[in-house]
This record gives sequence, C-alpha cells and structure tokens, in this order.
Amino acid sequence: MRFTPKSFLATAFAVLAAPAFAAPCGNDASGFNAWKQAFAQEAAAAGVGSAGLQALANAQYSTSTIRADRNQTGVRYELNEFIRIRLGSLDSFASQMRREQAKNPNFYAQLESAYGVPAGILLAIHGMETGFGRTLGNTPVVDSISTVAYDCRRADFFTPHAIAALILVDRGGLSAGQRGAAHGEMGHTQFLPGNALRYGVDADGNGRVDLYSITDSLASTANFLRQKGWQPGQSFQEGTANFRVLNDWNAATVYQQAIALSAARLQ
Repeated sequence: MRFTPKSFLATAFAVLAAPAFAAPCGNDASGFNAWKQAFAQEAAAAGVGSAGLQALANAQYSTSTIRADRNQTGVRYELNEFIRIRLGSLDSFASQMRREQAKNPNFYAQLESAYGVPAGILLAIHGMETGFGRTLGNTPVVDSISTVAYDCRRADFFTPHAIAALILVDRGGLSAGQRGAAHGEMGHTQFLPGNALRYGVDADGNGRVDLYSITDSLASTANFLRQKGWQPGQSFQEGTANFRVLNDWNAATVYQQAIALSAARLQ
C-alpha cells in the first residue's frame, strides 16, 4: 500500500492563491447560466480540461445548497449536549470506532506509521463526518460547489474549490455526477475539493485520488493533519499543539473536544 500524496498542479496552486475571478456573481438562479459561460473561460485558463468543462456546462443551480448556506447557525451547544446529539455517548461512539478499526487494524497501523496520526483521531473524524461512510451527502458536488462559487456571499472562498472540483473530474478522482454535502464537501471525511487536491493521497496506488475510497480518504485525512503540524507521539488533548491542529479540521471547539475525547477511548 502506497502513501504518496498526489502532486498538485502548479496551475491549481496559482488558482488557489488568486483573487476573485471576473465571472459575475449573483444572488439567485437567474444569472447562473451566464456565470457558467464566463467561468468556463477562467477554468480553461487555469488548466481545466474537456471533462471538467463539460461537467461545468452540465451543472445545475443547487437550491438545496443555497437553502443550507442561508440557514447556517453554527455550533452553539455545550460539549455534553453536542456529544449527546452528535455521538449518542462517548462510550457508544467508541464502540463503533473499535468495530471499524477491527475490520482492518493493519491499515490504521500503517497510517500511524506513515503520518504519526493515531487511529482514534482518524476514526473519530470518519465517524463524526459521515457515520463511517454511511452518509456521504445527496447533492452533486459540481452543482453545489459551482453554486456557492457563483453566489455573491462567499464567491472568493469557493471559487478556487470550484476550479479544484473540475480538475478532479479531469483526473478521474470525481465523477461529474458524484454526490457530496451541501457545500461541495466530498467523500468519507468531507474534504473540500481544493483540500482534496492539495492533501489528497493515492493510498491504494490506482493512479488517482478518490475520496470516496476509505483507503484514500483516511490516508488523505492523516496527510492533511500531518501537513498542518501534527506531532507524532504527542498528546492531542486540550492545550497541546496537536489539539490546535484540529482547529484546521473544524473551527468549532466542541467538535475538536469531541474528537480528542473519543480518540482517547481507543488508547
């Protein structure tokens, strides 16, 4: 099993660092088709090929994405309430984590050897993000990420991820109709497309990064954390450098706390 990060195209680096594109943003579906035509030129200039451009041409304005984006309230629960709602209890969630680990213990050992991230952290993220792969999302990724890239509220943030999604289609790591979460999050641990390109790992050696493969997804998650500063063999509880790395995964403190507490149950 190989744990080699997929190289990130120089053009994609430039795109992710670039200011907002010239394609006109909008606040409803009326301008979406005109935006797609303008954005296609920008995407082609950034290195997107025919498959990605075709996926863009076929993209539909996602009303469900806009509805979810407009109705976000953030995480406002106390830790115990968050754990009850999201996990049931630490004990029951840890039992699920152990069952998942037991399916392929050598895989998790290899990940820790390669990246220094313990199984408990990866399993906690996998379980909290998608219920260990049971809920990967119902919105086509290209639709959702194109919609929020077009929407004026956060076009600057999502535009590079839209380019990245189209590059992933070109590379075979994302099918044009593949479904994900409401804002274009992909796969077993819900990577945004730009992060999938930057940190994605072809762990099974099939020539592409596929975040809908557990192998690639968890290796990519471990690589993300290591690249963000994870320190192998060190504590990950509150107040440590590793706990601060979890902020790069999710900015909600209760989310970070739940990951650390759950992972500790596997030690």
